[in-house]
Amino acid sequence: MTLREAYNYGVEQLEAEGIENAGIDVRILLEDICSIDREELFIKPDRGLSRKDTESFINAVNRRMGHYPVQYITGKQDFMGLTFSVNQDVLIPRQDTEILVEEVLKELSDGSRILDMCTGSGCILLSLLHYSNECEGVGVDVSEDALRVAKDNAGRLSLDETFDMLFEGKSDRKHIDPEKIVFLESNLFNDVRGKFDIIVSNPPYIRSDVIPTLMEEVRDYEPHLALDGSEDGLHFYREIIKKSPEYLSGGGKLFFEIGYDQAEDVVALMEEAGFKDIKVVQDYSHLDRVVWGTL
Repeated sequence: MTLREAYNYGVEQLEAEGIENAGIDVRILLEDICSIDREELFIKPDRGLSRKDTESFINAVNRRMGHYPVQYITGKQDFMGLTFSVNQDVLIPRQDTEILVEEVLKELSDGSRILDMCTGSGCILLSLLHYSNECEGVGVDVSEDALRVAKDNAGRLSLDETFDMLFEGKSDRKHIDPEKIVFLESNLFNDVRGKFDIIVSNPPYIRSDVIPTLMEEVRDYEPHLALDGSEDGLHFYREIIKKSPEYLSGGGKLFFEIGYDQAEDVVALMEEAGFKDIKVVQDYSHLDRVVWGTL
């Protein structure tokens, strides 16, 4: 089987199962399994696959045909220009969440202390630490399994000697200082100690009755613990907003990712808790995506 044949086979199989963006998924699978980049896939379409790669590719296509997320098949997802490990213990990082990270970065000062509530894969906290200077971070999650993924991501992003060797020590790539990261198993603030300049969270915010209607990839495979925001989707916003003033330094800021229809409710909750200068930020689809304010 050549790359061209594999690509055509994969697209045909996925499209038959109604998989959207079948061509993108097949490309990602081929690049991962064959250790090639996009250019090689299209410049050398007659390159043959080894028997092992052919078997791995067909198996991956079969899994994707069952709507198993391609990110869980490859075990990775790009986010904020970094690559994060993912599995079914954590949500798959999404482009919409990059809006949240970008908004925090605009307000983040060197040396700040950051609390990432409901950290999951750690993609938010680790991205903030990667693109800032001398900041410290605490990532909190109730799931021990999710924290295991976050710690793995922190370990990989803290050390990348291969990259530096390629540039003979001239790289300006920032490494995350492992001594400035703590991942904590806690039910929200229960075991959190100290004050923070920034609290950021992408909490579970989908209404319980909506979860059965989600696309199969999300409904059947991503962790409901990280999706279910209770009956009205606002449970975690209420709890985090209520407790965050105890953990924010004077002038500290609270940032949330929100569902497209939750801005008004979250703004009201923050105003009631004493937050000022509250802002609502839209995503690239012009939907409300981030709410943040200052204590």
